[in-house]
Amino acid sequence: MCLQAFMEWSLFDAKGQRKYLTSAERAAFIAAAFKVDPNASSFCLTLAFTGARISEVLALTPDRLDQSEGTIILETLKRRRKGLFRAVPVPRDLLSHLVTIHRLADYPSKERLWKFSRPTAWKRVREVMELAGIGPGQAKPKSLRHAFAVEAVQQRIALSLIRKWLGHAKIETTALYAEPVGEEERALARLTWRGIT
Repeated sequence: MCLQAFMEWSLFDAKGQRKYLTSAERAAFIAAAFKVDPNASSFCLTLAFTGARISEVLALTPDRLDQSEGTIILETLKRRRKGLFRAVPVPRDLLSHLVTIHRLADYPSKERLWKFSRPTAWKRVREVMELAGIGPGQAKPKSLRHAFAVEAVQQRIALSLIRKWLGHAKIETTALYAEPVGEEERALARLTWRGIT
């Protein structure tokens, strides 16, 4: 990301629409993901719980699910070189769901979990977003990545750990999520209203 693009990046698009899901929208997305076909469900849940890029999830193979550690190991695909991996802790229920849905006991360990294309993956995410009642401005796979980062910051998780989970090359990229938003921003704003309202 060049310096100018870095300085201009925001959690809002050019039309003033949020690029991220709120906590409630993220929860609605996760609930809706259980109502669609199992293959789409497992894909959408993996996106929501890892904060990964759509291409990183599509590249997942069964050998990258570390059940003993409770992590999913993702290859960071946006860097200039291959072979950069990161482990993202996920709920053990998600790992169990993936094992069940994809019948991993019988599955060749080097085949991709999801055989669909990137456009089909995008479409599956939009369908779940629509089912969850999420508007078109936020109904994008990238909104899940942004939501993951915003939620992690609001839960006071160290930026260095969020950086690792997201696969960012620089902490400055992760720091963009540290700007208070949503309820955290409102709580801070309420401090300025004290004694006035």
